[in-house]
Amino acid sequence: MGTGLRDRRNGRKDGGAVGRNDGSIDARDLLTDEELGLIRMEEIPGKLEEIERALEEKVGLGVSFDLVFRVMEFGTKRTAFFYANGFAKDTVLTDIIVRLTHLDREQLVPDTLSSLLNKYVSHIQVETEDDFDKAVQFALMGSTVLFVENSGAALVIDSKSFPVRSIEEPDLERVVRGSRDGFVETLMTNVTLVRRRIRDPRLKLEIMRVGKRTKTDVCIGYISDIADPRLVESLRDKISKVNIDGIPLGDKQLEEAIISKGWNPYPSVRYSERPDVVSSHMLEGHVIVFADTSPSVMILPTTFFHLVQHVEEYRQAPFVGSYLRWVRFLGIMTSLFLLPLWFLLVQNPELKPAGLEFLGPQKQGELPLLIQFLLVEVGVDLMRMAAVHTPSPLSIAMGLVAAILVGDIAVKTGLFINEVIMYMAIAAVGMFATPSYELGLANRLVRMALLILVAAFKIPGLVLGVTVWLVALSVTRSYNTPYMWPFIPFHAKALFSILVRRPILANKFRPSITNPIDETRQPVE
Repeated sequence: MGTGLRDRRNGRKDGGAVGRNDGSIDARDLLTDEELGLIRMEEIPGKLEEIERALEEKVGLGVSFDLVFRVMEFGTKRTAFFYANGFAKDTVLTDIIVRLTHLDREQLVPDTLSSLLNKYVSHIQVETEDDFDKAVQFALMGSTVLFVENSGAALVIDSKSFPVRSIEEPDLERVVRGSRDGFVETLMTNVTLVRRRIRDPRLKLEIMRVGKRTKTDVCIGYISDIADPRLVESLRDKISKVNIDGIPLGDKQLEEAIISKGWNPYPSVRYSERPDVVSSHMLEGHVIVFADTSPSVMILPTTFFHLVQHVEEYRQAPFVGSYLRWVRFLGIMTSLFLLPLWFLLVQNPELKPAGLEFLGPQKQGELPLLIQFLLVEVGVDLMRMAAVHTPSPLSIAMGLVAAILVGDIAVKTGLFINEVIMYMAIAAVGMFATPSYELGLANRLVRMALLILVAAFKIPGLVLGVTVWLVALSVTRSYNTPYMWPFIPFHAKALFSILVRRPILANKFRPSITNPIDETRQPVE
């Protein structure tokens, strides 16, 4: 352990930590002048001992067990490998070391660093770095840094190996037919899956870093002669201005940092874990944002109708795909309006159409209908959360206990009535049929608000609630894009493409909502 680390535990050498006016302590006040100088050192020292001492203060070398500083001598030249043990690809480094052990002094003079870079470090990606902080950062990102004594610079060898799970089909976007690969938590794997599908030389993947401490890699992907350059520049500018200590939760924290949505529950971006879906949107002019450690990708701009489409519709014939889309739309509308409408008819029996007089509870429960609805809503959420946290072998048993025992006994004891359970089950199925998980949760909150308004104001409450809902969605914008386009503002041709899954060759133009540079998808006769 370095002497500076030991001294810091005993307080400052000049008499202890200096507090701020508010009573808190600045961490820098716990360091000596020597330690502060080593931490702020920008130039790479000449002696390996000085480099090691500086690394003790910069990254805790000697305290963090996974950081390795390996001193070796090649051709009378002293060198040191610095890397994080969990990231280092041992086979690559072993091959490099074996090659370097056969070098003579004459092969490394007069310019040792240049000789190693251009002749003897046999790896596909090697570069020099003379900034100490950047070299250390490369090591913390997984690369191996080779320091050469008295060189004033270092070699950065990209020999990293990240822990990664296998590529699997996403649970939330399963299809009957189609590809079974999905994004994982490694950025390089994700961009490769997209590059595999779009082999256009104009596909651009710009890398940035966000977070003072996490320094998370963020990638902006777009096709340069299709995507709106103003959207790309706006995204690039907003991401570069994010000033936060880190985004360990990845894409969701990044979304909240670059999009000011306040308390609006509706998603401002579309998330997808399927590379084929992301590639299709890029060909329409959308811009995508990857965040390292996140298996989902943000798609911008996004409208309400982007969130209700599913890739399964494009894996079937156009007529079948259109039918599946209509069924999905019906399920979404049912999840939103079935319960409030039924509740309204129960409160106002005179509104029931002829032939539907049977609608309504056959008997009254012990609790008011509104309380029953709200309790069942909370109960469904509890079952959903319990299913997430329950081990897979036990989830089926948990569902049976919750649905059969609790539900059946609640009805028999008179707490709930059968109709409430039935209509709530239909609405829940419609919510689970919503392709976007975030949209389904937002629609659930709207449904609960409509139930409360109907209970309080009956017909005016329902009309007021639906009106406020439509107005709120209509004024919402996703990166200056109308959220309800093509319904509001109205665009007949685009709305027809939303309602009907057209054949692929019928889509000759890209959606105007993305403001594409190249509007044509195929030659127009």
